Amino acid sequence: MSIPRCLILLSALLVWRAAPAPAREPLARRIAHTTPSAYRQLKAVHGGAGELHYQGLFDATTLNANLLFLHRGVIPPGGGIGHHFHNHMEEMFVIFDNEAEFTINGRTSRLAGPAGAPCRMGHSHAIYNPTNRPTEWMNIAVGSIKGKYDATDLEDDRVGVAQDPKPVFITMKLDRQLLKPQPGRFGGQGTVRYRRALPPEVFYTNWSYVDHLVIPPGASEGKHRHTGVEEFYYVMDGEGTVTVNQESVAIRQGDAVPIEFNDVHSFTGGGSSGLELMIVGVARVKWALDAEAVD
Repeated sequence: MSIPRCLILLSALLVWRAAPAPAREPLARRIAHTTPSAYRQLKAVHGGAGELHYQGLFDATTLNANLLFLHRGVIPPGGGIGHHFHNHMEEMFVIFDNEAEFTINGRTSRLAGPAGAPCRMGHSHAIYNPTNRPTEWMNIAVGSIKGKYDATDLEDDRVGVAQDPKPVFITMKLDRQLLKPQPGRFGGQGTVRYRRALPPEVFYTNWSYVDHLVIPPGASEGKHRHTGVEEFYYVMDGEGTVTVNQESVAIRQGDAVPIEFNDVHSFTGGGSSGLELMIVGVARVKWALDAEAVD
């Protein structure tokens, strides 16, 4: 006698539900560390000028949301990334010091770090370092499709082009003077300073925000979680401690901490200067943001 198809499907579903979730690596191993000695040296990236030195910190497997990658590196003097389009993803170049010429949709302006310029889906961008000093650089990418990367090069290195004194595209400033005090953020200790540098409406994908947060020594961002948003925290400066669920790890400048759905997380400033953090959030569903303080 044959077994009804519905019973076979039910049995398979029960087995799937019973299967344990794969164990994650310890938090200390999930945290990525900026390591200049590990930088790769590439020439003419997307047809750009000179060299680019970079390291991959995260890839499309790091989070469940549609983060494609997090790259960290240096643009040497006379180096850059050539003009190119992205049709199914969004990307943002960030500089932490010095200056660089940012191009969005063929319009170029010079920005002083720490700053960035998002390239939204269906638009083009480039970056070039015209100075005689290296520029500390980061690249963040979020896809409209999980793991889907695309780029179309325009064979344009953007060297010696006309510039607009004021950018005619969206920019991001990570300026401490713009931060606002927040006492007891998520039930944490002391007063931190915080600002949402880029809100959800900037992006077409599920990329939801870029936040800027400074936590003084001994102060903290309290325990909280997101059911519909995943994040990474990048330590721009200083040192401190991160706690994710039941694990606590010391972190310092150059570290990147992944936060998955429902992870209970908190950060505490340490040392003499505390922590300066850039936070990138990617939602499960566009516009569906949440944050819940946890006792």
